Amino acid sequence: MTEPDDSLVLTDGPWKHRMVRANGVALHVAELGSGPLVLLLHGMPTFWWTWSQQLIALADAGFHAVAVDLRGYGASDKPPRGYDATTLAADIAQLVAALGEQDAMIVGNDVGGQLAWTVAAQAPEVVRRIAVLGAAHPLRMRSAIFSDRTGQRHASAYVLGKFQLPRYGERLLTRDDVFLRSLFDTWSGPRWRGTPGYQDAVRRYAQAIRIHPVAHCSLEFFRWSVRSLPRPDGRAYAASMSDPIERPVLQLHGDFDGCVLPQTAQGSSSYVADDYQWRLLTGVGHFPQQEAPEQVSEELIRWAQLD
Repeated sequence: MTEPDDSLVLTDGPWKHRMVRANGVALHVAELGSGPLVLLLHGMPTFWWTWSQQLIALADAGFHAVAVDLRGYGASDKPPRGYDATTLAADIAQLVAALGEQDAMIVGNDVGGQLAWTVAAQAPEVVRRIAVLGAAHPLRMRSAIFSDRTGQRHASAYVLGKFQLPRYGERLLTRDDVFLRSLFDTWSGPRWRGTPGYQDAVRRYAQAIRIHPVAHCSLEFFRWSVRSLPRPDGRAYAASMSDPIERPVLQLHGDFDGCVLPQTAQGSSSYVADDYQWRLLTGVGHFPQQEAPEQVSEELIRWAQLD
């Protein structure tokens, strides 16, 4: 099988593609519109394209919408190091300034959602508000994995097991589409599964994860998340996240999310000292921005217009 290159993710559309340097790396962004900045962060195993419909909707509503490929993904730089949450959050915080803005509404799904929480805690000066989709607060997620053995720990078994094994996780993600498709089948809701859009999305992500060395880079975050727990860097990260976030938080979560269970995500409210709103989306799984794009776009526009 031919290994794809970065050009695979440079999908044509009304948006503009460019590279922006931040925190010592070049990050690929797709951007559209003008106005207050809304910065969109994807998760694993997706890339910027997961926000393609929100880019258009937010731009039409008068916002500067920017979807970024995180370090290690898509057309962004893929250095051998820097996949801990603090470094990835610093990428995003510095990207706001590199885009010529003082602050942004940060929107994140999955790993991107964890980074939205992290940026709001560690660099609140660049954050107006955040919206989190398919992601619990990092400390809530950690607590649920340890305490909810038949629930969240079972749902996170891939992180604790297969993803921790050197080279094995990479082979699972790149050998064929079977393992990646099984993740989407498990994590997604019935409104999306089986539709032509679902099939197209899984195909795109299966191709993009084969860009060398995206599979390895994407797994390094999960390896750090587990292996850092007893180390000084892991303890310092937990300490930085322990105080409630003093920024408004919108949490959108699918009732069929098989990756981050709804009861895990809902417990995140205890880590917010500002306005907090929770929306449970019916028939939706782990990727609300693609499973219910119009509903998500409306919620994000409403949330952004509160500034």
